[in-house]
Amino acid sequence: MLLNFPHYKQHDMMDCGPTCLMIISKYYGKLLNIENIRKLSDIGKTGVSLLGISKAAESMGIRAVGGKVTFDKMSDNAVLPCIAHWRRNHFVVVYKVSGNRVYVSDPASGLVKYSRDEFLENWAYTYQGQKAVGVILHLEPTPVFYRREDEAPRKGLGLKYLWDHVWHYKKLVIQLCLGILAGSVISLIFPFLTKGIIDIGIENNNLRFIYLILAGQLVLTAGQFFIDLVRGWVLLHITSRINITVLSDFLHKLMKLPLSFFDTKLTGDLLQRIEDHKRIEALLTGSSLNTLFSLLTLSVFSGILLHYSVSIFCIFFAGSAIYFLWLIVFLNKRKQLDFKRFETRAQNQAKTLQIINGIHEIKINDNGTQKIWDWERVQAKLFRLNLRSLSLNQYQQLGALFINQTKDIIIIFLAATAVLHGKLSIGDMMAIQFIIGQMNSPIMQMAGFLQVMQDARISIERLGQIHILDEEERPEMNLHGYLPVSRTVRFSDVSFAYPGAGNQLILKNINMTILQGCTTAIVGTSGSGKTTLFKLLLKTYAPNEGRILIGNDMDFRNISPKYWRNQCGIVMQDGFIFSDTIAGNIIMGDEHPDPDKIDNALTVANLHQFVSDLPLGLNTKIGADGKGISGGQKQRILIARVVYKNPEYIFLDEATSALDANNEKMIIQHLNDFCKGKTVVVAAHRLSTVKNADNIVVLHKGEIVEQGKHHELVQLQGHYYHLIKNQLELGS
Repeated sequence: MLLNFPHYKQHDMMDCGPTCLMIISKYYGKLLNIENIRKLSDIGKTGVSLLGISKAAESMGIRAVGGKVTFDKMSDNAVLPCIAHWRRNHFVVVYKVSGNRVYVSDPASGLVKYSRDEFLENWAYTYQGQKAVGVILHLEPTPVFYRREDEAPRKGLGLKYLWDHVWHYKKLVIQLCLGILAGSVISLIFPFLTKGIIDIGIENNNLRFIYLILAGQLVLTAGQFFIDLVRGWVLLHITSRINITVLSDFLHKLMKLPLSFFDTKLTGDLLQRIEDHKRIEALLTGSSLNTLFSLLTLSVFSGILLHYSVSIFCIFFAGSAIYFLWLIVFLNKRKQLDFKRFETRAQNQAKTLQIINGIHEIKINDNGTQKIWDWERVQAKLFRLNLRSLSLNQYQQLGALFINQTKDIIIIFLAATAVLHGKLSIGDMMAIQFIIGQMNSPIMQMAGFLQVMQDARISIERLGQIHILDEEERPEMNLHGYLPVSRTVRFSDVSFAYPGAGNQLILKNINMTILQGCTTAIVGTSGSGKTTLFKLLLKTYAPNEGRILIGNDMDFRNISPKYWRNQCGIVMQDGFIFSDTIAGNIIMGDEHPDPDKIDNALTVANLHQFVSDLPLGLNTKIGADGKGISGGQKQRILIARVVYKNPEYIFLDEATSALDANNEKMIIQHLNDFCKGKTVVVAAHRLSTVKNADNIVVLHKGEIVEQGKHHELVQLQGHYYHLIKNQLELGS
């Protein structure tokens, strides 16, 4: 059962729950698509919860009951396999409890057998009396589950994907193959030259013949060196282009994914996938074509060895077969370790980025020791995995070395015996030794290629998990690349909750109209749903219920997100400043910048004085995410970016919250002039920003509680009045 129980690997840290359901579905005889399970699980920003797994199981036709149980109850009464909450941040499948042994299918590390104590250490998180208690989810299929059709897994990337890229440079590949063939022919001549030196030159005491042979060897070696040199340059040319293309494909795919995707992916996971390209490069740079050269060399020298001695030929290939079998035994263990290391390296990157990006907060709050301890715990875990990997490689290499040495000793013995019996000359024996040496190298290269290819295949599979995701815009969706004559935006009974089972609604039954050419202000306490409303307007998320309409009847869902965002300008609370010049941050990639538009953007954002005080002016480079500038200067650059874009819709989310009163007053005056005739939605706490709006919408706990103009809402003395009461007193 340990060997036959199904198992699938999770491809990133958020995937353990859906992968557990996939494992259990396979156990009960149904193959389901991991992508569909992910959607049913409702993965949120922190991954999937037990409630999410339970809802997904019910949707699939599997009855699910979760709860806290003791180990004894689980082993005696639980319907196995079941899902167990593991280390408080992971899910695994428990499929057998036998005596003191617990059998687990872990999406992160494979099929594992634990002792009772080891299992409790990872599973239990509290005690009832003397009994350890943990969380499990009982799963039992219903007839509905068995009526489901098998779902073919979406085809990801394979080595064919890589081959398609290689074949794009077929002319260069053909040149490489010709170089390999020429190198093989040259290598083929060497054993005969060695035999000639011994059997003719030395036997006949013919020094001139030896000189001639050595001169020939020197010329052939020079030729082989030149061929290898050219081959290296051509190979570098091919592999560099392919590696850039593969990485570019990955980044282009990321750009096409919905913005909501990035809320549920850890940065470390994505960075680690980019890092995986080095393994693909390793496969392309040397392993693949060198292995082709090795195969050709092996074939040629095998023919010569067969000519010399059939028995030695058989011994060589029997030993090589044992050598390969020994290596293959370790491949699966290496694969398991690789997935663990991927997960830990992703955690390591995330922890490192947190320390670097949060260094100011860490030092201000004197929290450095705790953060470093967290980082060190990940390093310790990574060290243990590297140690296991090193031990595995050492066992593998020592066994391989022993097999190779034993094979070579047997061959030397057979060759020496043949010389003594007069079946071979000493020259033949030396030639055989040369041939064996030349054949051992390809065998070792091919063995190394197996490992590199396995690593590359794993990396391509991980990239494939991104490539098979649905893009934000697909041809079959028939999205509109235009807007109706009326550009008014209407919310009709819109409700929204962030992905994640059990999450509460952030917006509830929103009904409001954003009139074309008017300014609509959204006000409310922190957490009332203002920023979430902007995310709906930017098509980051779609409403769970209700509709958003443009004009009279155009459904917001049917508008191309790319086209819509081109019509919008946005200043968010967490707007990003790139490591670029001030001008570069304003024009955002415009290949033909308009000086007049830049000047107008600087005027509206009140940036002229700031820019003129800098030695390089607009060409001054600022650090990533606004390093080296104040919060107010950062906000003004973000405002200038929107003004330069000159969009039809403008969304301002606390756009002036970091500005001083003088700057804010001037910028608001400029913005009022700039925004005339445009549709503007502004969210703010400051009265100065919202009081002149055509319509003020007051949100409270995700619901609209008031709407109207400033003076109307003040007279009501309701939510709006209490929000801005202190500011009214200051202004009086």
